[in-house]
Amino acid sequence: MATTANTPEATDPPTGAGAPTSSRRAVPGPEKLTHDYDGELVVFIIGMRIRRWWRFDQWIPVFAAMPRMLAELSADPDSGMRGYRLVFDLRGPWLVQYWDSLEKIYSYAAAPESEHRPAWTAFNKRARSAPNAVGVWHETFPVAGAESMYVGTPPLGLAKAVGTRPVGPRSVRARDRQARRDR
Repeated sequence: MATTANTPEATDPPTGAGAPTSSRRAVPGPEKLTHDYDGELVVFIIGMRIRRWWRFDQWIPVFAAMPRMLAELSADPDSGMRGYRLVFDLRGPWLVQYWDSLEKIYSYAAAPESEHRPAWTAFNKRARSAPNAVGVWHETFPVAGAESMYVGTPPLGLAKAVGTRPVGPRSVRARDRQARRDR
């Protein structure tokens, strides 16, 4: 009896003598994940630019201040910082941070008891004594909606900061995931 492409026999791998050793059965693909967060979101990017590498006295204190601030923020679940990713490039390090709100960022920056205040004061003092040795910068982006997909990779970025959930049948396409969050 001849088989056609629509019958199970035609799609089953051959068996017995002379059959290939690898199976042709479908292997499940890597898990597809998206971030699991629907609240207010602010992406805050902050970094330093080293302009005079030989001025260690100017840029090392700036570099050393950030780990103290990150430790302080990470230890306080009410700080509003959900997570961050550290990036190094040739001109200096920078971070992408994920926050609950603009207000949480502003509150932390203005709090007299936070690590930020003495670091900012010290930076300004050093900047007056050696202009252009090191600079700091930041960009703040309140996000109206976010969409993400992680396939075959551990969560990073937003998903690492807030957690993940599997991509379901109603969120296979980016447009569908974004529409779900826009409601």
